[in-house]
Amino acid sequence: MAVARVAIRRGAARRSSPRGVTRRRSLVGLGFVGPFLAVFALVFLAPIGYAIYLSLYRDRLVGGNSFVGLDNYTRALRDAEFWSALGRVTLFLAVQVPIMLFIALLVALAIDSGRLYGKSFFRVTIFMPYAVPAVVATLMWGFMYGTRFGLIGNINDAFGVTLPDPLSPDLVLASIGNIVTWEFVGYNMLIFYSALRVVPSSLYEAAEIDGASQFRVIRAIKLPAIRGALVIATIFSVIGSFQLFNEPSILQDLAPNAITTYFTPNLYAFSLSFSGQQYNYSAAVAIVMAVITMAIAYLVQLRGMRREG
Repeated sequence: MAVARVAIRRGAARRSSPRGVTRRRSLVGLGFVGPFLAVFALVFLAPIGYAIYLSLYRDRLVGGNSFVGLDNYTRALRDAEFWSALGRVTLFLAVQVPIMLFIALLVALAIDSGRLYGKSFFRVTIFMPYAVPAVVATLMWGFMYGTRFGLIGNINDAFGVTLPDPLSPDLVLASIGNIVTWEFVGYNMLIFYSALRVVPSSLYEAAEIDGASQFRVIRAIKLPAIRGALVIATIFSVIGSFQLFNEPSILQDLAPNAITTYFTPNLYAFSLSFSGQQYNYSAAVAIVMAVITMAIAYLVQLRGMRREG
């Protein structure tokens, strides 16, 4: 009997070896992440793979859908309309994003300073435009921009003046920038404010003992502490700028002479696909734009991490 018990115990020890435990834990972990991986592959990886597949083909009048390799990408890189759209969103990014982030940073610093009365009210009020759907916000601002039926037109009639048309070809990009800034200042403000709230209070106490001014505290403590949040907000803003679609698409009916079908790369890809029935070339344009966006976002992240280090 004693020998049998020893054998049973040795067998149980082998079954509960570290390698077996590790294997069982791996299976349990895979069971938890399996549903997510399946959904991720279905809704993210599969569409990207299908878009790449489409971009390698071309629908011909004779022969149907045939493999053309990288011809669609070569065509996109030589497409003047695509480069015009890319240059437009690059200008939008270079002007609108710094203004938006600067305003968001000022608001976050003002709310965090403790000298602003009713800061909870201002925080919610400034964040509220982000809760407004982009379609609704664009329609609202488009109505105010109208020179015949909107706010600009009412001001012209009431005061007998002629204000510049915000939806003219020269000003429509700035008008869209105003809408996007109004929508996302609160979102970026919340990112900065959340980062400011986790700054150790001991740093402020030490600065107060040293007699540091508020400007010195902001420059030496607050800005370095939220550098990571600044990088994240900048990356999100870069991606959002290159994905600009909703605002020009909705305003296109109000300003058809100012907003063309290739006003932004996303609008150009949409027009090629759904209006021009050029699905293969549209997929190639989308893939090229995605690569450019990832490259620039990575450079922003790399620069931000280098400064932080």
